[in-house]
Amino acid sequence: MKILVCGGAGFIGSAFIRNYFNNHPTHEIINLDLLTIGSNLQNLKEVEKNANYQFVKGDIKNQELVNSLTKNVDTIINFAAESHVDRSISNPRPFIETNIFGTYSLLEAAKNHDKLFIHVSTDEVYGDAESADSFTEESLINPSNPYSATKASADHLVAAYHRTYGIKCITTRCTNNFGPHQFPEKLVPKTIIRAKKNLKIPLYGGGQQIRSWIYVYDHVQAIEELLYKGVPGEKYNITAWNEITNREIVEKILKLLGKSEGMIESVEDRPGHDKRYSIDASKIHRQIGWKAKYDFELALKETVEWYEKNQEWWEPLVDDDSLHTQPWKLK
Repeated sequence: MKILVCGGAGFIGSAFIRNYFNNHPTHEIINLDLLTIGSNLQNLKEVEKNANYQFVKGDIKNQELVNSLTKNVDTIINFAAESHVDRSISNPRPFIETNIFGTYSLLEAAKNHDKLFIHVSTDEVYGDAESADSFTEESLINPSNPYSATKASADHLVAAYHRTYGIKCITTRCTNNFGPHQFPEKLVPKTIIRAKKNLKIPLYGGGQQIRSWIYVYDHVQAIEELLYKGVPGEKYNITAWNEITNREIVEKILKLLGKSEGMIESVEDRPGHDKRYSIDASKIHRQIGWKAKYDFELALKETVEWYEKNQEWWEPLVDDDSLHTQPWKLK
């Protein structure tokens, strides 16, 4: 198997590459990444000398490049995306360009060379889960912010290319990830780092929004299993069923660090903030046999310990606005 991984230097993409080589050391991976915000080749130090690994710096919107790389692989897996909601509120354009036009470029390459295309999307395309029910793959999508709207647009493109051109496409929609190597602007690492620096932990609207959390290695293992067992044309929700409020996860992190909950401060809520995300992953359990295996509390503890032990990884990344309270207000 030879795979073109797009966005493989990012948090989830790099976890996929590390995990995949652990499971399939003789297979080959080409990692295409533009190395923009959130991407870091330090995430791949353990595989960079692997003879079966190749890094290519480039843009997924570059159709000529993508087309040439696709000729010699079996599958395209696209992790490349602009993914931070706050930044999408401040400036939607990069999200439109990468998440929509980038997906189009990859779909064209998959169509030209008859390759399997795995599109890594998000549970945020469903929008606010206001009732007690969880969204299934058949639920209507109803995105609330520019980020999720661009991912929803990409989802529609993937479905249209499967129906119109018959290309082999699989779409995954996962809940909030956490784990080592996550960029500091995200809630879990941001909380750990601010607490380590004895800074206040800002929570939008008091942190009562509910999210479902999954350890990143559970997520990427699900994608690997879909690579071999997934049905083209299908969508698969991925979750570990850990639904808690943002405030609760921050409290858990502070307890692990021996810090006071008095560090938490409520800040102005962001525009269009969804109150709850909730998805049902029964389909992937039933059809593929995948289930999350990592215990949430233990995985969170190990994540906190990783950031404590790897300050040299994150320290160079927090000199800009990655720890800012309200990034959508940055211009």
